[in-house]
Amino acid sequence: MIVLDQVSKRFQRRDKSWFDAVHPLSLTIEQGEIFGLMGYSGAGKSTLLRLINLLERPDNGRVLIDEHDLTALSASGLRQARQNIGMVFQQFNLLSNRSIADNIAFPLEIAGWSKADIDVRVQECLNIVGLSEHSDKYPSQLSGGQKQRVGIARALAPRPHVILADEPTSALDPITTRSVLECLQDINQRFNVTIVIVTHEMSVIRRICNRVALLDNGHLVEVVNVENNQLYPQSPVGQELVRED
Repeated sequence: MIVLDQVSKRFQRRDKSWFDAVHPLSLTIEQGEIFGLMGYSGAGKSTLLRLINLLERPDNGRVLIDEHDLTALSASGLRQARQNIGMVFQQFNLLSNRSIADNIAFPLEIAGWSKADIDVRVQECLNIVGLSEHSDKYPSQLSGGQKQRVGIARALAPRPHVILADEPTSALDPITTRSVLECLQDINQRFNVTIVIVTHEMSVIRRICNRVALLDNGHLVEVVNVENNQLYPQSPVGQELVRED
C-alpha cells in the first residue's frame, strides 16, 4: 500500500518566484492495483509520481510504502527501500553500451546480488517480457516497444512491490502501446505488483487502470473508479478529459 499524507512540492523559477507543482494532497493506493495519474500538461502528475520514491522530496507531508515512512529514512535506508520500487521511463533510459541482459542486470548489480542469481533472474525477466531471444543485442538494435519492455524487465528484476511508470507509452504507436500495456497488466496480475502510471491518454486509463487520480494545476481534483473500461468523473476537468478521448 502507498499512502501520501498531505504531501506538497514547490519549485523556484529563474526569476526567483515560487510555484506550487503539487498542492497539499492525501492519497491511498491499494496493494496490487493499477492506479493512474492523469491531467493536462503541467498538472503535477509526474512530480507527484517522483514524490512516491522521493526522487523529489516533498516539502511537507509523508510518503509511506508498506507502512514504512520513506521521508523519515536515512540516505542508506532510502536506498534500501528503493529496491522495492521499480521505475519505467518515457524515453526508456537504457544504457546504450550494455546488452539487453546487462541492462536488466544493472539494478541487481547495484543491490549486490551474486552473478549466479543475477543470471537466473535476468533470464526470468526476459521470459516474462518476451525478449529471451534478444538478450545479447544492444538497445540500438531494438524497436521502441522492445526497448520499453526492457525497461519494464529492468524495473521488475529486483522483485519490487511497486512499479512507477512515467508516460511509458507516449513515444509509441497505438499497436505497440497495446502490447506494452498488456505486458504491464500481465505483471500486475501474475505478481500482484502495484503499478502507478502517469499518462495523458484516457485510452490508457480505460484499458488497464482500476482507479485514476485527476490532477489540475497541482491540485487533486478527484479519484475515479474505472469499471468495464469506463469512468464517470464528476469534476469539470475530468468530464473534459473524458470528452476529449
